[in-house]
This record gives sequence, structure tokens and C-alpha cells, in this order.
Amino acid sequence: MNRIIISCLQTIFGLLVFTAAIAVAGESHESNDVYPQYALSSTEAYSLDQVKTYTGSHDKVYAHIDKNLDAHFKNLQRWVQQPSISAQNVGVIEMAEMLRDDLAAIGFSETRLVPTSGHPGVWGFYDAGAPFTLMIYMMYDVQPVNPEDWESPPFEGKLVDKEFGQVMMARGATNQKGPERAFLNAIESIIQVTGGLPVNLMVLAEGEEELGSPHYPELVDAYEDRLGTADGVLFPFNSQDRSGGLTVLLGVKGINYWELKSKGGSWGGPARSEIHGSFKAIVESPTQRLIAAIASMTTDDGNTILIPGYYDDVRPPTVEESMLVNALAKDWTGEEWKQGLGFSQFTHGLEGFDVLMRYFYDVTLNVDGIWGGYTGEGTKTILPHVATAKMDSRLPMGVDSDRQFERLRSHLDTKGFTDVEIHKLSGYPASQTSVNAPLVQAAMGVFSKWATIDHVMPRIGGSAPFYQFTERLGLPLVFNGLGHGTGAHGPNEYMLIHPAEGSNVAGLADIEKSYADLLFALADSLAESE
Repeated sequence: MNRIIISCLQTIFGLLVFTAAIAVAGESHESNDVYPQYALSSTEAYSLDQVKTYTGSHDKVYAHIDKNLDAHFKNLQRWVQQPSISAQNVGVIEMAEMLRDDLAAIGFSETRLVPTSGHPGVWGFYDAGAPFTLMIYMMYDVQPVNPEDWESPPFEGKLVDKEFGQVMMARGATNQKGPERAFLNAIESIIQVTGGLPVNLMVLAEGEEELGSPHYPELVDAYEDRLGTADGVLFPFNSQDRSGGLTVLLGVKGINYWELKSKGGSWGGPARSEIHGSFKAIVESPTQRLIAAIASMTTDDGNTILIPGYYDDVRPPTVEESMLVNALAKDWTGEEWKQGLGFSQFTHGLEGFDVLMRYFYDVTLNVDGIWGGYTGEGTKTILPHVATAKMDSRLPMGVDSDRQFERLRSHLDTKGFTDVEIHKLSGYPASQTSVNAPLVQAAMGVFSKWATIDHVMPRIGGSAPFYQFTERLGLPLVFNGLGHGTGAHGPNEYMLIHPAEGSNVAGLADIEKSYADLLFALADSLAESE
């Protein structure tokens, strides 16, 4: 995920633990007349007692996984050793070809690269002759790296000793090459042992999730009729924290991503090139104009958005969401977030209810990066002619991507920044699947066999293009699995391979065994629902 998932997405996914939520406290916000308030619509709590633990056992498949674990780990290494940095177009084609070839080697009858207006997708179909079909969403691209910040080279996938076990440290280890290749290892073992799979599989992978999936709709266009025949969608994902507790994730926020650019021109500022800094006495600065444009969008602290209508369309908590939030109320303190993500306090010093509801339902406005002029060593006194910022906005359920861009443009025009350019890079809405969907219930049954389900979360703050399935095709989607990893988008990303003795976290072997169970359980669940 945007997958799913998605900033430090993997860390947030692994650490999220919710509490009962009430309306955002008015005194906590600088502009209470602008910032919305939400109230839960039910006082009841969702009970995990209704989850039926999967009791099936596939010992021959498990034995095959154990026997071939070294080779399976080398498959993970092979994937992370192939760079596929979509933002820089480094190794993207090579990774797409590797995925295609791996699907063919496993036994997929159809495999091909699918061209788009950007990086290619990868299609695969395994015909098991089964009555039910599971779609597998995959992303094969990764974020850029700063190698000097890493404990271990980011594209070597070495085993690194930690107090909780041995981890594979690499870019893509947990986001998402590690869990994805672990899933393929599992189905390869099933095929080797049984001669086939219990369900048909479709794979439609993209190489632009880390760019905001701008061309994934083109891939769905190419296979829409066939995808529409699937019974559900799976995104392999590491969902355990370091203690072994597992959080079931049901949805994601949407996202808008854009560049904001200020250039010199008829309004003022140098139009052709940078000029001597002394001319600031009589010439406008595009850099300062960009800063002013950004500052106009929020209160002075940057935490409440002042763009008219920007909060208007957020869908309030449903009864199901309220029940899930109520169930999450019992043990959340926020300290795990602070320690895991490396910050000391929440916005405005908020705690408890206010933090959770703001994280869960907030529309965000974030500056990812800003640059212009000279930033090298020493001095160079210039007045730059152009300045640029990259920005993103996370969109809860109910918020339309295009409408938010319209509101942003209107706000800048009203404030006098008609010359400031908006270049849309990506945008899509939120996505969510009901906890009561048979696909989700079957997955939760498997999880409860192998681990303790701590929480079920309606959505996370990260983004992935899951709306293509849940909204466009009307398919349920689950993006979960055993295993622990963290560090997505940052240095020292890892996935736990060999847990320390006594650990409750699944290592690679149990991750693969649980994926095998999941396919059998889904086949059984879908058959029962007919």
C-alpha cells in the first residue's frame, strides 16, 4: 500500500492501537470554528469472540516450507537486491521482468508485462480450475535511499542481528517485496505438494505505488472484465508488532499529491534566471511568495487547514466504525507511537481521544519538501527565479480528490496567488472493506490460529489505490498477514526472518504457512457463502 500502504507507513501499520474516541476537543484547536468535530454513532464494541479460528492443517505443505526455507529466503534476497526505485526509474524494468518470470516459473499460465503511460504493470493468472478466484494486488517499486544512513547496504538484503531476532535489512524488505515474495513462496510450496492451488489467482502488479499509482487505473482498464469475476483481493502485508500482536487493517485514506511552483513573471520576480541577491531591495522573490502561499493554507502552527470547504465532505463515523473504535479503547496510551516513530509529543500536546480521532478522520495538508536557489556549501547570494514544493493531503472516506484540488486552486486565486502553479502528480479516494465480509472473517480466522489479534482497525492514515477494487469493482479487500517489519520509506527498513527464541512474532516459515492456510480457508469460506 500507496497499498496498500503505505510514510512511515509500515511503522504506523505495525504500531496502531486505537482507543474509544469522542468528539475532538474544541480547546485543543486554534480555529475551532474551522476544524470539524465528530462523534461516534454507537456505544457498542465489536467483539473478536465472533471470529472462528481456522482449524485446518496442511502438514505436508508446512514440511515443504521448512525444508526449503533457505531457498525461500534467497528468493526474498533476490527481490530486494534488485533496485526498483520508481521515482528515479532505477531498475524498474528489470524488477518487472523478474516478477513476470517468477510467476511463470511458479506455474502461472498467463504472464506478461502490461504497458502504461508510465512504468509497466505485471499480469499473471493461475488457472486452478477452481470455482473461486482471488486477486492479488502487488507493488514492485520502492522508495529512494540515502545509503549513508543505513546500517547495512540497502540493496544487499543481509541478515542483521537484533535483540528480537535476525532481520533482513533492505529497501523493500517489508514495503512490500518481503511479504509479497513470501506469499509466492507459499503458493509454490502448495503447488509442489498438491499439484495445484485451491483457488484461481490473478496478479496485477504495479511499479508506481510509491508515486501515488497514477497509472494503475490503466492496468485495471486492461483487465476490468476479468478482475470483475474475482471474489476478493489480497495484499500480502506484515501486520504484527514486535510483541507479536496483530492489527487487522480494513481500509486506507486516499491521497492527493502535487507540486506547487512559484516563478518570476509579470507579477514580479526575476523571470529568466537567478539574479544578484542585492536586487531584493527592488525585486520580488518567488521563494518567499511560495512560502506565503503555503502559509495561507493553514493556521500559523500549520495544524488547521484554512482552505474553505476542505473538511466539509468527511464522512462521519458509521455504526461499524464506532463499534471497532470502541473495542480499541481499552489499552491505548500513545507511548508506542512516540517511541516507535521517534517524536516526543502529539500536535497541540493532544492525548487520548483527541489524538485518535484526529488521526483517524483528519484531512491533512503536508509539505514533503521545498527547494529553490542555492543550497550548497559556502555562500552564493542570489535571488532565485523559481521555487518549488511537493505537498500531499490524506483524504478520509467521503472526500473527493478532484474537488479538493478545485478548493486548493480557488483558495490560492482568492488570496492573490493566481500565478502560483499546481501540478497534480496523483490523487485518489479512500477505500474500506467491512469487517463482516467473508474474506475478512476467513483471514481473521487464520490470523487467530497463528497469532493474537489485538485490534481491528477501520482504516489507517496511509494510502494505496485499493479504491480500484472496493469502489470501482465492488470487491472486498484484505491487506494483512503475519510477520513484523518496519522502516518503510526511511533508513534501515527490515523484515523479521528468524525470531528470537520465545518470540510471539512469526518468522518467514510461519508467515508462509499462514499464507498457505489463508488460501485453503478462503476457498472453504467462499464455498460456504454460495
